Order: sequence, then structure tokens, then C-alpha cells
Amino acid sequence: MLKRLTLLWTVVRGDARQLWFALRHPDAPGWLKWGTALIALYLFSPIDLIPDVLPVIGLVDDLVLVPLAIRWLLKRLPPEIAQAAASRRAG
Repeated sequence: MLKRLTLLWTVVRGDARQLWFALRHPDAPGWLKWGTALIALYLFSPIDLIPDVLPVIGLVDDLVLVPLAIRWLLKRLPPEIAQAAASRRAG
């Protein structure tokens, strides 16, 4: 379980960095900014698909939906922005 959480954190951290670099790109599309804002709003909102008051199950939606949404946004980036963000993330 700990290995899975560590792997998930590594993936999310890398994707979040790539998304951050893509957002800061001068040619970043408006939908990317709106999508990122919606992900942040969902993450910090008290309204969830599954309430966080449930011990383990309440966090599962955040642990699954947020990384999927970030990955979905990154896959729809224009190629030049995706390449610049990936190269910036790598080095």
C-alpha cells in the first residue's frame, strides 16, 4: 500500500509540475487555466463525490479523480506547449 501511494505521489508531483510549466507558458490556452482552476476548486471544495468524513473511502475520490483530471488536461495540450513543459520538467 505504501509503495502504491509513493508511486501515485511521484506521478502526481511530476504531472503537477508539468501542468504548472504549461500554465506559465506564454501561449497557454484559456481552457487550460479554467481546467486547472476547476481541479483546484474541486480539491479544496468541501463538496465531494464521496464525503471526506468517511475514513478511507472519502479520500479515494481525490486520490483518483485529481490525477486523472490533471493527466487528461496534459494530454490535450498543444504539442509545442507539451514539449516545452516536458523539457522544462526534465531539466
